[in-house]
Amino acid sequence: MNQYISLAGNTNNAFLVQLTNIFQSVYNAILNWMLDIYQSFYNAIVPDQRYLAYLDGLKVTVLISMMAILLGIIIGIVVAVVKVTSANYKIKWLTAICNTYINIIRGTPLMVQLLIMYNLIFVSRTTNEIIVGAVCFGINSGAYVAEIVRAGIESIDKGQMEAGRSLGLDYIKTMRLIILPQAVKNILPALGNEFIVLIKETSVAGVIAVTDLTKAAQYVGSRTWQILPPLIITAICYLILVLGLSRLLSVFERRLAKGDRH
Repeated sequence: MNQYISLAGNTNNAFLVQLTNIFQSVYNAILNWMLDIYQSFYNAIVPDQRYLAYLDGLKVTVLISMMAILLGIIIGIVVAVVKVTSANYKIKWLTAICNTYINIIRGTPLMVQLLIMYNLIFVSRTTNEIIVGAVCFGINSGAYVAEIVRAGIESIDKGQMEAGRSLGLDYIKTMRLIILPQAVKNILPALGNEFIVLIKETSVAGVIAVTDLTKAAQYVGSRTWQILPPLIITAICYLILVLGLSRLLSVFERRLAKGDRH
């Protein structure tokens, strides 16, 4: 009887030892995996002050995005107003020009437009690649903004234009003071989405030797021989930019809604 008890006890002890070894192996594997991840991200940020590459790339990305957004708004509003005006007054050649611009920009890839602009238009050796990128992204965004603004203008009741003209305002002042402010409230969410897309699209600026955020990640990856950690860091930076812009647009929308209630 004592022999059976002893055998059972030895079996239980062996099972516990085996189970402990399994847990220890799993724990060591997880720990080593986490240490490898930590080391890979450490190598992508700290040595040789590599974090400065991300900061410099982030500055370039933000600069290109802000310039492109501003240019896109200006082009979009002008093209939309011209298109609506030419349609109302039946100026067919102006409508044709606006439609041609919009169709070409929306019908061709952004990267191809960027390469064409860089290699065909800005051919000087002293060309600033950041300016080229901002202009190209602004022109591209302008086509989409134009259609968004046009839809917003056409959503306003025609009586608003007639009321402005009856008050003695000319067409441009009526459009600027009455129509466009109302249209902005209707198109703000769509404009916000366009600007978010624009910020993400600037990641292709590296094809014309612009050291933006994505290019900085590729540079760091070529030094560490691990491309994934720099790309993840870059993705987090873009996510922060997009979330910040989304938050800003939400605040702006709430203020506009609050103004309407008052």
